[in-house]
Amino acid sequence: MDAAFKALADPTRRLLLDRLHEQNGQTLRELCEHLAMARQSATQHLDVLERANLVTVVRRGRERLHYLNPGPIHEIQERWISGFDKPRLQAISAIRNQAEEYAMTQGSSTVPNYVYVTYIRASAEQVWQALTDADLTARYWGHTNVSDWQPGSDWEHRRADGSGVVDVTGRVLEAEPPTRLVITFEDSPDAQPPREPSVVTFLVEAHLAIVRLTVTHENLPDTQMLDGISTGWPAVLANLKSLLETGEVLPQAPWEMSPAHT
Repeated sequence: MDAAFKALADPTRRLLLDRLHEQNGQTLRELCEHLAMARQSATQHLDVLERANLVTVVRRGRERLHYLNPGPIHEIQERWISGFDKPRLQAISAIRNQAEEYAMTQGSSTVPNYVYVTYIRASAEQVWQALTDADLTARYWGHTNVSDWQPGSDWEHRRADGSGVVDVTGRVLEAEPPTRLVITFEDSPDAQPPREPSVVTFLVEAHLAIVRLTVTHENLPDTQMLDGISTGWPAVLANLKSLLETGEVLPQAPWEMSPAHT
């Protein structure tokens, strides 16, 4: 959190966040086109933002695409801001907006539309099990994710309330335990006109006693779905993080918070 506050204290770095808020997923060249500074200076500022986990970099071929990451701001909100009164929440809304993950782009469909990064005190194997075990997903997601998780297999996102209702279906595109899982994500199979399903990638990177979990959600059909996952993914992953680090999910389901709180 100290690194996040330090990064946000610099006006140039806040300007970079503003530029990424306007258009997420930019290369260094694209960012420098809108800034009166040398590429080397911009790189130094982006390095500070990346170390603070406010910006995450996704590689696409030889390019490095820069995305906003709301993780640190979400942690600040959980630790302090949620206990403040409404006027104070409004006073810091500008900082929250700068680090909001709002990742709809107008570029190639190969560019991720949404990127979220979180760090978890767990092993890669534990994170993989949490992503693929039906009983565990029921605990932190309220749905059981059911599949044999083999490439080409189907998967279902079933409600854990005993109704057996399936809210999302898809297909496993890639499965490389415990580091990489790619699935299609179809939440509106009857949409008209028919549309291609979006694609979710879970990248699990271990470092000593922690894991960096990067979730990308591509091929989003519209801003309505982007709005939904921009609220949903941080809540689900916060619950997953709590379960793996403490053995318990959060006391209340985070996605049930009203808009006034979130």
